[in-house]
Amino acid sequence: MSERFVVEGLGGKKTLSGEIRVGGAKNAILKGLAATILFEGDVILTNVPQIEDVASECAILEEMGARVVQKDAHTYLINTDSVTRSELPDELARKIRASIVFAGPLLARFGKVTFPHPGGDVIGPRPINLFLEGFTKLGATVVLENDSYTVTAKKLVGTEIHFEPISVTATETLMMAAILAEGTTVLHNAAREPEISDLASYLNACGANIAGAGTDTMTIVGGGMLHANGVSYNTPPDRIEAGTFVLLGALAGEKIKITNCIPEQVGALTEMLQRSGVQLEIGKDFIEVRGCVEPKAMDVQTTEYPGFATDLQPPLVVYLTQAHGMSLLTETIWKGRLAYTADLARMGAHIELLDPQHAHIEGATPLNAAELKSPDIRAGLAFLMAAAIAEGTSTIDNVYHIDRGYEYIEKRLSKLGLNIRRETN
Repeated sequence: MSERFVVEGLGGKKTLSGEIRVGGAKNAILKGLAATILFEGDVILTNVPQIEDVASECAILEEMGARVVQKDAHTYLINTDSVTRSELPDELARKIRASIVFAGPLLARFGKVTFPHPGGDVIGPRPINLFLEGFTKLGATVVLENDSYTVTAKKLVGTEIHFEPISVTATETLMMAAILAEGTTVLHNAAREPEISDLASYLNACGANIAGAGTDTMTIVGGGMLHANGVSYNTPPDRIEAGTFVLLGALAGEKIKITNCIPEQVGALTEMLQRSGVQLEIGKDFIEVRGCVEPKAMDVQTTEYPGFATDLQPPLVVYLTQAHGMSLLTETIWKGRLAYTADLARMGAHIELLDPQHAHIEGATPLNAAELKSPDIRAGLAFLMAAAIAEGTSTIDNVYHIDRGYEYIEKRLSKLGLNIRRETN
């Protein structure tokens, strides 16, 4: 049974106001859950967002034999001592791309892992060759059969691995595999995302030996299984959610305060918005934003952290439809990520797709309500933002994708004054 959002647009009025709290980071907790495979005994995870991708990963753990206990709305206890199989459940693993991160810990612990080609958002080619090459360099053998990979190793041996291009998920996966390898592993051209540093700090507190997280060169000295010893993993705030709320405030806010965030992690975005004319007050753990009457167009290019995040590109494009002048958007990470712009054009946006990675956005153009269907997590949220500023009533089907990354988004936005409801089709 599918669900949809019904959104009464504000017609360009900037009336949303209040506070909205940023939840735990999707891109952190999904790796934290996979890391529990490396532990003996209980692991407590806190500030866990109630999103569909977390539910999928918990189901993967349970199907492999782990004990998963939800202590309260945002706290989980995981114990993987009883896990004996190292084959990821096919149907569940194909639902989310992050499932591939399990491959590193499972291979390291059991010497064998079988997994399907991972699923997730359809935003262009998402090859896994960097994972497979890394496993091979650590001493494993990779066999592909019936669209599933089986990776085996009598033991993993530390080595030097160079990523080209930079890959966040490959960095995390091979970092975790190296924790149980023999000897020292060095990851060159590693991703520098703050979620990696956060996870590495926790793993070090539990017995790992990881240096250089947050830089482009990481060193992991292999050792034994990890032990939490009562130390919990506190999921950091979601910087993508924080940036999305800042953009919503710039578009439709009278005054919105985004709390429980780490402002420097969205510095690339806030600096651009300030140049565009948006008024921001930035504190230690909050950002207050007022709707901008005449925002200026700008040229934007997505890139790896600490640059402008690709996951913020779809909501930024909605903002650019309301910016005065011609903007150029360059998507350098995912080649198919601009496909959703055709639906914004249906709403009245002046968007010219120059090629799969470049788009001209001419503003400001009023948007009209439309019937929309969420194609992925970030584009789905961008559609919700477009519906919020449009004239008339819009519907957004396939909200499962939005639920994969944003906790009870309709309830949270309703508190800001947006007329939004969830319906069953």
